[in-house]
Amino acid sequence: MTRRPLAVVLAAVAVLALAGCAEPASDAAPAATASATASASATPTAAALSGTIVVDAAASLSGVLPPIATAFEQAHPGTTVRLTFGGSSALAAQIVAGAPVDVFAAASTKTMQTVSDAGLAAAGPVVIARNELEIAVPPSNPGKVTGLADFADGARTIVVCDAKVPCGAAAQRVFALAKVAAKPDSYEPDVTSVLNKVELGEADAGLVYRTDVLAAGGRVKGIPFPEAAKAITAYPIAPLKGSAHSALAAAFVDEVVQHGAARLRAAGFLGP
Repeated sequence: MTRRPLAVVLAAVAVLALAGCAEPASDAAPAATASATASASATPTAAALSGTIVVDAAASLSGVLPPIATAFEQAHPGTTVRLTFGGSSALAAQIVAGAPVDVFAAASTKTMQTVSDAGLAAAGPVVIARNELEIAVPPSNPGKVTGLADFADGARTIVVCDAKVPCGAAAQRVFALAKVAAKPDSYEPDVTSVLNKVELGEADAGLVYRTDVLAAGGRVKGIPFPEAAKAITAYPIAPLKGSAHSALAAAFVDEVVQHGAARLRAAGFLGP
């Protein structure tokens, strides 16, 4: 009679012990579920960055934006960044006229304002860098150009940007500051065109950005001048309204703003 109650007690203890061992398994299950939920919620965020965007940018950014775009595409598989470079004012006019563009990077705040005033900027423009002018001459400097005063000599072949584009507006400012009555032989649509004429020996001198001289390497020689520091150009960037891939456009702008600074400095741009 004394053995049966003891057996019952031992059986009850065994059942409780088994129940106690099972509790940790039930605690682990919610943790695994939470982990799976977190993973599932993270996946759509990465997948959301897909598609193709068109980026219109100032010609003077043609040496720095391509590697930034390539790095961005590699970091976000399934995305494509199509870059178009040209004179900022012409690009702005095309955007206002309805060109399908997702991001605009201009070489002046005034040019960007044209787009903003039309209500086409999806967010406030952010200045990513600044730049200043420099005289570019062929390596041998056949025109014996030494400074801005030589731009008033009709015997020399001189090229500058059209006054409607930022590099041309900056050129007009430095000529006024130096009190030089410049006599350009041609007005070019963008800074790349000015640089090309100097590189090909079709001009004795041209006014381009310091970054363009650096990018050209030994194909041209740069001549700094003091007035350039008083005509600094700012470079704003902004995503545009009407984009079919607004999240991608905003992400690319963030990439340029957050991670493009080192590349811009390496290319010779000044900080924002």
